[in-house]
Amino acid sequence: MATIKKRLGDLLVDSLLISEEQLQEALREQSKTKQKLGDLLITHGYITEQQLIEVLEFQLGIPHVSLFKYQIDPSITQIIPESMARRYQAIPLQKDGGRLMVAMADPLDYFAIEELRMSTGFRIEPAISSRDELQRAIARHYGLQDSMNQMMVDLSNSDEISETEITDEDSPVVRLVNQMIQQAVQLRASDIHVDPSELHVSIRYRIDGVLRTERTVPKQMQGFITARLKIMAKLNIAERRLPQDGRIKMKVDFKAVDIRVSSLPTIHGEKIVLRVLDLSTGVKAIDQLGFNPHNMQLFRDMIDRPYGILLITGPTGSGKTTTLYSGLQHLNREDTNIITIEDPVEYQLEGINQVHVTPNIGLTFAAGLRSILRQDPNVVMVGEIRDSETAEIAIRASLTGHLVLSTLHTNDSVSTITRFRDMGVEPYLISSSLVGVVAQRLVRRICTECKVEYNVTDQERIFLKNRFVEVDKLYRGKGCGSCSNTGYRGRVAIHEVLNVDDEMRELITNGASVQQLRDSASKQGMIGLMDDGLEKVTRGITTLQEVLRETVAH
Repeated sequence: MATIKKRLGDLLVDSLLISEEQLQEALREQSKTKQKLGDLLITHGYITEQQLIEVLEFQLGIPHVSLFKYQIDPSITQIIPESMARRYQAIPLQKDGGRLMVAMADPLDYFAIEELRMSTGFRIEPAISSRDELQRAIARHYGLQDSMNQMMVDLSNSDEISETEITDEDSPVVRLVNQMIQQAVQLRASDIHVDPSELHVSIRYRIDGVLRTERTVPKQMQGFITARLKIMAKLNIAERRLPQDGRIKMKVDFKAVDIRVSSLPTIHGEKIVLRVLDLSTGVKAIDQLGFNPHNMQLFRDMIDRPYGILLITGPTGSGKTTTLYSGLQHLNREDTNIITIEDPVEYQLEGINQVHVTPNIGLTFAAGLRSILRQDPNVVMVGEIRDSETAEIAIRASLTGHLVLSTLHTNDSVSTITRFRDMGVEPYLISSSLVGVVAQRLVRRICTECKVEYNVTDQERIFLKNRFVEVDKLYRGKGCGSCSNTGYRGRVAIHEVLNVDDEMRELITNGASVQQLRDSASKQGMIGLMDDGLEKVTRGITTLQEVLRETVAH
């Protein structure tokens, strides 16, 4: 195996994609982690998956197959068992006599090829495909369809939902739900929607902030899927008239996954939404949040303050909690007592005391915050400021020597000040306590596998010139299997960081208008959401269309 891996490394060095030093560093790490060399090089950012595919295709003559467009005969997939397909990331494409063409993530894995040959009896001819495409193809052609077919057979025999069918790990409905969640994790979905309609049920995934229908299932399956999800989330299976919230903890592909479950009664039955949190990814360091250097320095200065209140603002799903957790991780030291109150606790952080809000027993944000202040904290994190009582307690806590971090739903950083005023907080309290506000949005990243350069259009040139940006070339994704033909893969944050200086404090105390506050912030050098977004556009991280979609109101 070592010679195989060295051979791949030599190919990449000869193609000038990596240096000899990078290869040796990856080989040293490989000897410790036992990861595949190609995966290590991609993880470190030395090469992209597309570059690896091109080297294998052109240097070794291994054909590249785009599974996104490939029609696979369902009967062919039965040749390779599902367990083997998942273990070796391989799926059969076509057979010709004694020859079987198999798409693989690593076509140089001769051990896997030999295993497949012995299992199937065919001579294996490997083709290469991206790992993401393979995971999608395996999820689509194995498992889910088999479980659905078996469920339809069971339904034809009985319409009643028995306890065994929703609790037995080998039953079709249990397998179907597990595979649905597994596929969502593999596709990096943040949410799974089980949407009932009059005639069928749609299974939709939110990937990179955009919802798309993955499949539809017959209406008869709705009760089985809903019952299974409610059992997993420890919800009342008999209660179908009231909304319920629960939680599922499970392992998917050996990774810990935490799932928040919400059920909502609709006219066509219960709609279930699952928020998927991949715990294996951990909390990001603050230098991985996408701040530009100027905003990064401001943010560091703010969270290193001994007291005051720092707010992260933006709409739902804009990454506020991720930024908060990163800030807490930065402050998490042995000599610092950090206590949070959240609804719900999303990530459990070692060394931090986290409290879950329970309104039905009286543990609200305001009540919890009062108790926290008697626990001698240095840093307090309030998941969200929703009312004037919580705002007032948080601000007074920040004035008595605590650093308070929290979130608020406002459109931009300056609007936070007027939101506090609307809540009835006195201007002098706001000016005395507020150290800064970070407004943020999430925009989709251009897929690195299919990123291409293009000439700026006349319309784009005029718009950019009005924003004092002059470029001739921009970037976009042309669409490939890795990004499901969308041209985007992953997301990055754009920020607007308001630093409350002495001039701003005076304006707040005097009840200045939003426009006056905004003018003052601009004068001190605040970079707006759109301007930060445009900077990422010129660097080829995202597209102008994405930035406009998220910031058009600004």
